[in-house]
Parts: sequence; C-alpha cells; structure tokens
Amino acid sequence: MLSGAAALQRLTRGLLLRGVSSPVYGLHFPVLQLHTTKSTMKFSQEDFEKAKEQLKLLKTEPGDQVKLNIYALFKQATEGPCKAPKPGVLDFVKKAKWDAWRSLGNLPQDSARQKYIELVSSLVSAESSQVEAAPPGSKADYETLEVSTKDNITKIVLNRPKVKNAINTTMYSEIVEALEEAAQADSVITVFTGNGDYYSSGNDLNNFANLPADGLEEMAKNGAKQLKDFVDHFIDFPKPLIAVVNGPAVGIAVTVLGLFDIVYATDRATFHTPFSNLGQSPEGCSSYTFPKIMGVSKATEMLLFNKKLTAAEACSQGLVTEVFPDQVFQKEVWARLKAYASLPKNSLAVSKQLVRSMEKEKLHEVNSQECECLKGRWLSDECMNAIMSFFQKSKL
Repeated sequence: MLSGAAALQRLTRGLLLRGVSSPVYGLHFPVLQLHTTKSTMKFSQEDFEKAKEQLKLLKTEPGDQVKLNIYALFKQATEGPCKAPKPGVLDFVKKAKWDAWRSLGNLPQDSARQKYIELVSSLVSAESSQVEAAPPGSKADYETLEVSTKDNITKIVLNRPKVKNAINTTMYSEIVEALEEAAQADSVITVFTGNGDYYSSGNDLNNFANLPADGLEEMAKNGAKQLKDFVDHFIDFPKPLIAVVNGPAVGIAVTVLGLFDIVYATDRATFHTPFSNLGQSPEGCSSYTFPKIMGVSKATEMLLFNKKLTAAEACSQGLVTEVFPDQVFQKEVWARLKAYASLPKNSLAVSKQLVRSMEKEKLHEVNSQECECLKGRWLSDECMNAIMSFFQKSKL
C-alpha cells in the first residue's frame, strides 16, 4: 500500500507536458465524507488522511496543472511554505513542482489542507460520475484503449480523450497487445480510431520525463526498444488494417499511417509531424513510406520542415485514401467498413500478404535504423533543449 506522499509521487513523477488519463470500467469510489457545521465546512486531520487514501485509488490521473496543484497543496499542508532550493532549469519535473509549491507563498497550512481535501474530493466525485459500463464485446482491462469485436470488425479505440489521445508508454504496450489479439480474433478487418475530437496528439512527452534509475541512457534504450516492437507489429499485422482518422493526428499517429492498408479521414483532420521542432527524427517507417507515397519533396516538407497537411492535402498526396464531410463521416465510413467485413476473411488476408510481403524485410530494416537514430537524438543536447523550449512555451 502506497503512502499519501508515495501516491503523489506516482502522480507527479511523469509530469512534463501532459497529464495521464485512463478509462476505468465498473469501479466506483465513495465521495469523501467531510465533517461540517451548520455555518461552514470544517476539515479535520482525519479528513486529510482520508483524502490521501482516496488519491491512491484514482485510476484516471489528472492533467498537469491539477497534479501540480495536488503536489503543492500537500507540501504546503505538511511542511509549510516552500524553502527548498530551486532545481536546475533542465530538471523539468522538479522545477515545475518547485514552482507550483513556491507559488502558494505563505498560505497557512490549515488552508492548504482544506484546499487539498476539496480538490481530491472533486476528483473522486468526477471519476465516480464518469464511470460507464464497457461496450458489448469489449475487453475491459485496457487502461488506454477500448477494444471490441463486432460484425467481423475488431475496433481499437485510442481512449485518452482528456489528453487528446496522447500515446504514453502504457498505450504503446496495450496497442501491441491489442494487435496481437486482433490478429488471432475471429474478425475480418481491424480498425483504429480515436475517442473524442482528436485521433491522436502523438507521443506523450511524459515518456521523456519518467527517468529510470539508470538515467537518460537507459530511458533512451528502453524507449527505442518499445518503439521498434510497436512499429514491427504494424508491419507484420496479417489482416487488412484501416485507420478512421476522426480528428487531428500528430507524430507517431501520422507516421504509422503509411503501414495501414486504408486511411479514411474526416475533413477536419490534420496531419502533422513536428520532429524538427523537438530535435527528433522520423519514425514509424515514414522515412521510407512517405517518400514512396507522396514523393521526396512533399515528404521532406512534412518530415523535415514540419508542414501540417489538411485532410484534403493528405488525400491528394496519397497518405489518406478518402476524405468525408465531418457531419456524415462516421455513418458513411462504418457502412463501408461493414461491407468490407462481409468479404471472405482468408481471401483478404492472402491478398494483403501478396501486396505487402515483398517489402516486409525492408520495412523492418528501416524501423531498426529509425529507432537507433532516435535513441541518439533523445540523448542529444539539441533534443533536450528543444523539449525544454517547447515546455516553456506551453506554460505561457
């Protein structure tokens, strides 16, 4: 059992640019019962201890600002005003936490304790009210995905809408697991889409802040290994793989589209690969697939110079198969997908292998090279400075 402080550490240790959220099915938490008087609400030490315990039960982690508020209020309530030395500018996590605590000034410890209890109580209440049953046919133990099989279609939904379906390390692992299950499922096609207004905002930069005990080199090594395995599963997927891009797509969510068999998009979708802005390099085999799909010049605009494509532009350049008006997007696309799913399963699988098999070896080679290159990028001062600059701009 984690202590209240340990629970806070768990919530804040991955903090950099985005919070972490994950769906919870069938879990209900009682709302914190507070001691009250007729005239005003009073908070005891017992209430504070209850709040710390309930914080440990949250399965949907709050966003950055809320996590910082929780941390700052806890430190203020237990230690008083911040007197700790200011962390170095490159220590993103500690610097953000120090700033949050410092911003509370001379707020009395009793007041900080009261605000802490109120904030935790509101989070528990919100999570309890948002819990819903898993859709029929779905696998309820995914944290970041909704996965279901119906009408011969395995549907994989990126399900972190509060952070625009940013892909954290858990989602990377769960997508691999979902692809393995979809390959074995009694379904004809597999479909990826996003929950909410975004398809995916790409790599969650929290992934860069969660340093293991062995430091940055170990993080880069683990990250490259996970990314390689992730992309390999798209390369090797045996069934028709279709992306239903329901909104903006960024980074890795865009680059792997070159490995899909069909990409349908709403007309409000955009496609952006801002690698140079973050001191990084292409991944998802895009250094090979994008020039093949759209030509070297157009691929260069995207992969090197961060050009964002509209859905219409992505379609004209071959990255997207077809674009639909947003108001009829879901209806028209899913009607078409159900028709595809009625076709003979083995025939589709064999045909896909004929189309894709000649390039599998090349794609695996490209994936390995890209991951090695990224590992070096992640260890570079240029990448660290770019991420720090992006983080600082996001706070303005």
